[in-house]
Amino acid sequence: MTKETETAKENEAAEVKNIVKVSESGPCKKKISIEIPEESIKAALDEQYDELRRDAVVPGFRKGRAPVRLIEKRFGSDVSKQVKLKLLADATDAAIKDNEIDSLGEPDFDHESIELPEKGSMSFEFEVEVRPNFDLPELKGIKIEKTMTEVTEAEVDEEIESFRKRAGIWVPKEKGSAALEDRVVADAVITVEGVEEGERHDNIEISIREYGFVDWVPVEKLDKVLVGAKSGDVKKVSIEVPKTFYKEEYRGKKVDIEITIKEIKKLEPAELDETFFKKCGVGSLDELKDVISDARGQQAEQAARQSMANQIHKYLLENTKFDLPSNIVADQTKSIFQRQYTNMLMQGLPKEQIDEHMEQLRASSEQQAAEQLRIFFIMDMIAEKLKVEVSDEEINGHIAQIAAQRGRRPEKMREELARDGSLAQFSLQVREQKCIEKLLEDAKITEVKGAAKKTSVKKAPAEKKETAKKATAKKTATKKTTTKKAAAKKPAEKKTATAKKTKKKTVK
Repeated sequence: MTKETETAKENEAAEVKNIVKVSESGPCKKKISIEIPEESIKAALDEQYDELRRDAVVPGFRKGRAPVRLIEKRFGSDVSKQVKLKLLADATDAAIKDNEIDSLGEPDFDHESIELPEKGSMSFEFEVEVRPNFDLPELKGIKIEKTMTEVTEAEVDEEIESFRKRAGIWVPKEKGSAALEDRVVADAVITVEGVEEGERHDNIEISIREYGFVDWVPVEKLDKVLVGAKSGDVKKVSIEVPKTFYKEEYRGKKVDIEITIKEIKKLEPAELDETFFKKCGVGSLDELKDVISDARGQQAEQAARQSMANQIHKYLLENTKFDLPSNIVADQTKSIFQRQYTNMLMQGLPKEQIDEHMEQLRASSEQQAAEQLRIFFIMDMIAEKLKVEVSDEEINGHIAQIAAQRGRRPEKMREELARDGSLAQFSLQVREQKCIEKLLEDAKITEVKGAAKKTSVKKAPAEKKETAKKATAKKTATKKTTTKKAAAKKPAEKKTATAKKTKKKTVK
């Protein structure tokens, strides 16, 4: 056979196309059926055997001289498996690419159950999750209210009380029963549905809250179970773990909990004395009030900005409708944790508040998880429409700002974010903020008077004194972003990704 004949046959084989059918199989799901023709299978096998014949070492024959039949007998099983996997992978990738399917994850099929036929074509099918398809609402002229607040004496006193509690100590409660915000030391037996023996946890501390935890188990209305309990009491409660719970093995399962109360503790706030003022980095009560008042003023401005962002979110959610499959909601819960963690980092919240919020988030409802996913998809489309990109310099700038708030080195903070998988989410969060700012530039903003929100000061007064001037300067620079156009920035090179890489972007 001449080289020309071989080339003609190769071109003929290359022209043989797979038969691909794409259909809808549910919200954000497509079913793809593929038939690989016999000609393609034979060509792939011949190519693999030719390559193997050139390289295989068979006893009694020189390299590259062993008969094809002997090669097939000796290596046929391995060759068939390799060819099958290559054909499946190539056909799957081509079907997704040629049909412009914006996949969120890997194709869902079991390649082990698919046989490479001795004769005829090879058919298989799979489902793949895809990005939701929807239309964006009008993005210009969104009606927004900006709340203008003043810090009151009562709010300052409330913040001082909060400082006292943080600096307080937990002591045994000598009289009375357990009350809201108390703690109990208890032994707990946790029995998960389908497991014969329960997990025993001795001497654990349980905070009495409306939404609390017994070890790893989230318990709604925990206060109803423990308020009024006394030492020696045994309390029982059964719950169903949310379907969006961060531990997949417990999702949707019934859990029985038995709590044996051993001790009750109450919080004794710190006294307003010299030791307390020194710990706060001030010399007197008046100085403490001044520091808190300044910090609350800055925080009120930030709260106003956050409120406007929330109004943008609400507008987008109410005017953009699309479905999400339930398994996406569950699978993305971990990503939502990382997004929220990054968001709270950017707000400069103290670790205790972050930890408390993350506990509540782990027990969040399926509806909340779905809502945040919808916001992600909407913001992703807005970023594309408004051509919003985030440069490395911008990311480094935000990281440096957080590092300064926490007294950390920027490079260490970046390493930490990269190590725990939060850096990619950090970039998405910065991009979302830029989208919000662009929408606010064209929004119809009305200033209204209102009381400051009851949120805690982000840092202890001693830390606030260190960064007050810098924070004020930054707030002054950003305060008028609702009436001025932001300076034009050089757009970063647009990202591209394969269908498989899209999942990583989404789930994070």
